[in-house]
Amino acid sequence: MKDEYRVTSAFVAYPEPKMIPIADVLGDTTPTPSPGYVTFTLRGKEYRLEPVTEGNLLFFMFRDLTSGKQTYPAGRFLYANLPRDGNVVLDFNRAHNPPCAYTAYATCPLPPQQNSLAVRIEAGELNFKPDRHSK
Repeated sequence: MKDEYRVTSAFVAYPEPKMIPIADVLGDTTPTPSPGYVTFTLRGKEYRLEPVTEGNLLFFMFRDLTSGKQTYPAGRFLYANLPRDGNVVLDFNRAHNPPCAYTAYATCPLPPQQNSLAVRIEAGELNFKPDRHSK
């Protein structure tokens, strides 16, 4: 666990949920409601992510400068609790690969364009490499 990748972000709610287009690996796009966005600082720079809700959690689909190199090319997923006192804790140590990183039979949503971070998030799950000895 890397402490620098556990950040408290400010949550800014939209007056009404904003519909954002979420594409999937098949090329289909679904308008999905976003309740707002978070802003956070990492290594002295401010970044912004726009989640959707999944149950009683915020669901972030994001890409960063490790995508396609040390991490899954399409991006990673991160869940966070709903805002409390206007803040959301983002723990990038818990970032994980989508199901499509493991099987061709999954249809995964892709991070929206605005969730591409110009920073390396060197925490959480890295590239999946199947065990060459298991067949």
